[in-house]
Amino acid sequence: MRRPLADAWYCVGRATDFAGNALRAVELDGEQMVVGRDAAGALFALRDRCPHRGMALSKGRFDGAALTCPFHGWRFGTDGRCRDVPTLSSADAADFSRIAVQRFPVLESAGFAWVNPHLGPRGGAEPPALPALDFEPAGCLVVALEVEASFDLTTLSLVDPGHVAFVHDSWWFRPSKELREKVKRFAPTPHGFTMTSHATTKSSPVYRLLGGAPEVEIEFRLPGVRLERIRAGARRVANYTFATPMSHDRTLLTNALYWSMPALNLLKPLARPLMRQFLTQDQQVLQHAQKGLDRKPTMVLFGQSDLPSQWYFRLKREALQAAREGRPFRNPLQPQELRWRS
Repeated sequence: MRRPLADAWYCVGRATDFAGNALRAVELDGEQMVVGRDAAGALFALRDRCPHRGMALSKGRFDGAALTCPFHGWRFGTDGRCRDVPTLSSADAADFSRIAVQRFPVLESAGFAWVNPHLGPRGGAEPPALPALDFEPAGCLVVALEVEASFDLTTLSLVDPGHVAFVHDSWWFRPSKELREKVKRFAPTPHGFTMTSHATTKSSPVYRLLGGAPEVEIEFRLPGVRLERIRAGARRVANYTFATPMSHDRTLLTNALYWSMPALNLLKPLARPLMRQFLTQDQQVLQHAQKGLDRKPTMVLFGQSDLPSQWYFRLKREALQAAREGRPFRNPLQPQELRWRS
């Protein structure tokens, strides 16, 4: 339960980060990978380790078809198969065609690259679906920060409504200083749950940009994905946040904001530092909280505002059990109304 789900898709960077013959080293749940894009434009992800002497393949050359290890020149195709061992002589009878580097599934969705690090049998369980967009964005803004905290603790911040008033108390996000009782309906969805669509107030400067009182729907799904969809007439905004485990005590937190209105592109220079400030507030409080959990690794989840955090652990437990039993995932949650002050 303390490890991230093995069979799941994790965000490893923007799709545009992988272009040309550039190789990028990625750390995913302790696994070192090299990710790139072949000459046909298809993404690939391999273990970042030459089987010869352990050299990182990401340090070598890539010509669009094969990666060359910078240590002894061994070449590997994007399928992981060894293509050439140039140091072999005519007297060598070794068959290098059976040598291979581990390959991992990689896909593109919502403008990002996603890798599934699972290596074992899947059985009857399918991994949670990739995040996708239901509109064509006119613009996008992405901010990513590395958090020195566990994946679980970081993911809990995506479903925790109680921390917002105290951690994100900014003039541009929450101008009101008064805690008010919130009443929201939640419903189970595949591999997660959704705060069902509701009308929000126009008090936030962000919402005022859309005009009118927008409808907001917030979905959480395993392994660590928060999808906020905002609709105001024909106008659309999506605020997506992804948690990616790098190691047992480091997590990449990525926030992507998409919009359908071209005029909002003019606000990108202002919006970027505000988004970074918002994410940095989460980063700092999570790192301090992790130090407390390192001293005593227990949490007291209390009240209805903590129920979504309990749901996360129930969903994760069910995913692990379904994988062990080789059966499809069965969402254990029921529709429920929650109340909290925020």
